[in-house]
Amino acid sequence: MTMKTILTSTKSVDQAAADFTEVVTRNGFGVLHTYDLKATLNGKGIPFEHELRIFEICNPMRASEVLSADMEMNMALPCRVSVYEQDGQTKIGMINPSAMLSMLSDAPELGTIAEQVESSILTMMQEAK
Repeated sequence: MTMKTILTSTKSVDQAAADFTEVVTRNGFGVLHTYDLKATLNGKGIPFEHELRIFEICNPMRASEVLSADMEMNMALPCRVSVYEQDGQTKIGMINPSAMLSMLSDAPELGTIAEQVESSILTMMQEAK
């Protein structure tokens, strides 16, 4: 089982991040928070050159289903997607929900939910790239 998915984009980090924000809503999810790690680290006096945005996204219905199956999975929510610069390329990546939840819970219904969420997020990543 693959733990992460990373796509390469021809867009800038700023454009891919803006496009990702737009497609999240269109796909029934919401952006709960966006972290600009470069700005945060630089603001604390730590030099960091790479552009890096981390999105916390959530589909409320799916989150409710996950928590109903296994309340301890609150520690794995919300889903995170990163848009970042590496080696001169823009990347969009996630830890695969199906891999993560299968390692953290034995609740059988979580497999199906995680696969559906993963498929949705992959679609969003592809649309934004």
